[in-house]
Amino acid sequence: MAKLDLEWLGVFVEVYKTQSVSRAALRLGIEQASASIMLGKLRRHFDDRLFTRTSAGMEPTPKAQSIYPDLLEALLRIEKARGQGGVFLPQQAEREFCICMTDISEMVLLPKLINHLQQSAPGLTLKADKMSPDSRRRLESGDIDLAVGFTPDLEAGFYQQALFAQNFVCLAASDHPRIRAKLTPRAFLAEGHIKVTASGTGHSIVDKVLARHKLERRVVLHLPSFLGVARIVAQTEFLVIVPRLLGIALASQEKVQLLEPPVPLPPYKVKQHWHERFNADAGNIWLRNSMVSLFSGTGLDV
Repeated sequence: MAKLDLEWLGVFVEVYKTQSVSRAALRLGIEQASASIMLGKLRRHFDDRLFTRTSAGMEPTPKAQSIYPDLLEALLRIEKARGQGGVFLPQQAEREFCICMTDISEMVLLPKLINHLQQSAPGLTLKADKMSPDSRRRLESGDIDLAVGFTPDLEAGFYQQALFAQNFVCLAASDHPRIRAKLTPRAFLAEGHIKVTASGTGHSIVDKVLARHKLERRVVLHLPSFLGVARIVAQTEFLVIVPRLLGIALASQEKVQLLEPPVPLPPYKVKQHWHERFNADAGNIWLRNSMVSLFSGTGLDV
């Protein structure tokens, strides 16, 4: 087969990036069956399987790894010559973006983001996924377009951009019998506490700072996420430490009061993270820029 169709190259590059024929087809705006047919033609052209199905996705063969840089460069050069490189038209685009989020980002940021997408890019769909130890691999494979939150585990090996700064507040029931307006170290230690251990986040920093000040909470309830914490606090005498933006949102929904922690807790940056393989992807760039325009300056001026 002497012919090598340009559209085949697009399929090859997207399957290589995403490790999935279905995701490649979605990114290219074609049917999965068409992508599979093109992949079959590529396999015959190069006389190689090119990709092997594994539990981690479509893994490239040594042949595919060797030709990928040249084919990617050729495709980019052709697109540039045709004046199509870096073009993403949100009003016309039909694509699914997947964003991995902490549950805090899901509650605080997601409503504003999805409203923006509905207005600016009505053909797009958004899939929100939970932050997990598997998030690194999924960013690398293209299964996830962005990861958003306070996630120190993603600091190394990924592009990152700070969106805003945050710090912590303490929540107590509005009608708490002993807590009013100010929380002293003594009052803080006298109460029972809820501790949230959300996977993939950096909020363990709270424990480290409290330990330095010799403040050991009496934890009576461990929770895997922040989703139901305000309801529990409102109906008990327990305290919980949460990010400030989340605390403000929860206080508008439940009868809880916001209190400054008994010792200063350090601020941190909420960031978006993405893999270098998708740094130049026009759709990914548009999504990242949308995140910045929506949320830059949302938090604290620190």
